[in-house]
Amino acid sequence: MATEEPTPQSPGDASEESILKDLAADEVAKLPPDIVSEPDELHGILGTERREQLKRRMDDALAAGELARVLAERTATQPEDWFGVLKARSGMELAFRVLREVRGSGSVLTQVFTCATAVDPVLEAGLEPRYGEVARATLALDADRLEVPADARAVVVQHTFGVVDDAATARLRAAAHRAGAILLEDSAHAATRMARRAGAPLADVSVHSFGAEKLFGTKFGGAVWVSPELDPALREPLVAALRALPAPGVRLRLAMRTYRAQLRVLSRLPGGAGLREVLTRLGLHEPPVAPVERAGRLAHPPLRPSRWVERTVLDALAWSGHEQARRAATSAVYARELAGLDMPAVDGAPLVRFPFYAPDPAAAERVVETLRVEGVLAGRWYRPALFPGPTDPALYRYAPGSLPITEDLVERVVNLPTTVSPREAARVARRVRELLEA
Repeated sequence: MATEEPTPQSPGDASEESILKDLAADEVAKLPPDIVSEPDELHGILGTERREQLKRRMDDALAAGELARVLAERTATQPEDWFGVLKARSGMELAFRVLREVRGSGSVLTQVFTCATAVDPVLEAGLEPRYGEVARATLALDADRLEVPADARAVVVQHTFGVVDDAATARLRAAAHRAGAILLEDSAHAATRMARRAGAPLADVSVHSFGAEKLFGTKFGGAVWVSPELDPALREPLVAALRALPAPGVRLRLAMRTYRAQLRVLSRLPGGAGLREVLTRLGLHEPPVAPVERAGRLAHPPLRPSRWVERTVLDALAWSGHEQARRAATSAVYARELAGLDMPAVDGAPLVRFPFYAPDPAAAERVVETLRVEGVLAGRWYRPALFPGPTDPALYRYAPGSLPITEDLVERVVNLPTTVSPREAARVARRVRELLEA
């Protein structure tokens, strides 16, 4: 018989209770009798003090490396190997910059079944992106087809949608190391999960995202893990650069803290899209993909997360087990109900979105459009290639038509939300089958 999973506890629950008790013991004795007799006023006094004390304690914890400690605990690694960044793409850029500075100009092997922001760091660092075919089962670079050139500085393994394949990653690592390149793991869709062999991480550098439309959806924040076994000539300058990251400015901090409110307002206002563009140009709105990030650049230099972002990430990580279990359950329902369709080897993982391949591009579009009209947020990730599409593919050194396997999957991929309940997932899956059979 299945047992009910205990309700996860917010990280502040226990500390708030203890603080309140301490305050009650210390402060009530100092209060005049007329105030003590007014419970509402007493609650207000204690509540204000409690909030301030909690904030001070959280800031002290952050200053002491609490985020690194929690990430290390989640991944069975060491805190000294973890570093916070404002966005995961910043960590990638730093790693590529150090590679170029230490080992000279060269190329990075990656894929076009991805977002443009995953390739922008390569360009910003002054390296050249080169693309390989992805494997149908993993939607990561296909190790069996990959040719790593002599000038390669890194090979990127992307855990697309949260599919982590240890064996395939091990083969990519071997191919990278034979060519003298590092393996950089893009765990943006699989935050706190890493490809492993015998329990140890396979990557030389592992980049995780907590940003918009990711597993925990904090909207901002990322982290970089640097292997203690990485060549010291690379590790030392990379760690130094990560430790020296500047803080975001006032405008950017304001844009991050008002992000959710902005989306609610802008989505309802006539002309909201135009206003969003204006706010973006003024640095008062931070879109998931900025216009400049479709043109081979990044919107910001590498930055460390603000204290507010770190607190938000820590809170999300406290609930991460619950969130991963919920998404895994929903993904398992999709896999069962859509069995027989062409899809990656999802293997019960907690996916950001659940992918499958429609029989043809027309069917893919029909499913996406119909589901969206019916209120289901079906997606096209990643259609077009280098989503949401570069303004100039030549900037990305991508020649359309050069990757027939990847491009076929790009045209046929459909992905379904994993934020819904298992019951809703079963209903959506049945609707998908109806649409494909029509």
